[in-house]
Amino acid sequence: MIRKFRRYLRLQRGLSENTLEAYMHDVGKLMAWCEAEEKDIVQLSLDDLQTFSSSLFDLGIAPSTHARILCGVRSLYQFLELDGYIEQDPTELLESPIQNKHLPEVLSTAEVDKLEEAIDLSKWEGHRNRAIIEVLFSCGLRVSELVALTLSQIYEEEGFVRVMGKGSKERLVPIGKKAIRELHLWYDDRCHMKIKKGEEDYVFLNRRGAHLTRTMILIMIKQYALDAGIQKTISPHTLRHSFATALLEGGASLRAIQAMLGHEKIGTTEIYTHIDMSTLRTEILEHHPRNIK
Repeated sequence: MIRKFRRYLRLQRGLSENTLEAYMHDVGKLMAWCEAEEKDIVQLSLDDLQTFSSSLFDLGIAPSTHARILCGVRSLYQFLELDGYIEQDPTELLESPIQNKHLPEVLSTAEVDKLEEAIDLSKWEGHRNRAIIEVLFSCGLRVSELVALTLSQIYEEEGFVRVMGKGSKERLVPIGKKAIRELHLWYDDRCHMKIKKGEEDYVFLNRRGAHLTRTMILIMIKQYALDAGIQKTISPHTLRHSFATALLEGGASLRAIQAMLGHEKIGTTEIYTHIDMSTLRTEILEHHPRNIK
């Protein structure tokens, strides 16, 4: 049954390997609970699942993690109903914990410039790292999308990047002249590298001629933030968040931002609607009819 569920997630839901493993790990928690309680997973009622959910709370699991685990459990029972193991999905009325919306750190354009200025361009990886930061900020890519980015996905003349997002969903993201310029400076260095067989199409490579990992990019960005004197706790996601915030403050619609980020639901994009209170105050003072002479 679990093997069939894994196949369902991969083939019908089109989940990436990382997301699939996260779902299986979360469902594993329910299976362990069933074993301890001597219960059959296909016979659990809503009350049983609420008891399981309460046990997660008692363990002190964070609300966001708690909600993610229940998301995996819901997917399991949707599959069980679909495949005929159960007649009715008991998770339909299962409530998730209330979560406080956590707003990630955001960098201003000036701070992104400081981050790029902290890069030593005399080093072989200098132009590569500058291009990485510029592409993350200019296109709002996930770090997983960046490390998988290939030369054939970049359409310079048209000004677009073809991105393969979560669930193998494809989207087109505009790429600006500055990002393209930084890429060309990196290409000048890249063409002198010895590239491993099978890695030739990846845009960003390490010293050994293989594509980068997410961890390498995380470490690199944190080091440059330290060098630039930026006190905020940042990661590659910070640049994605900064991209969305800059678009919103520039007047882009939430639907357009949703499309650029590859969010399936508009609710996911709404986290980016926060605006600095000082900016909001200035906007009100400048544009409210009572303040216009």
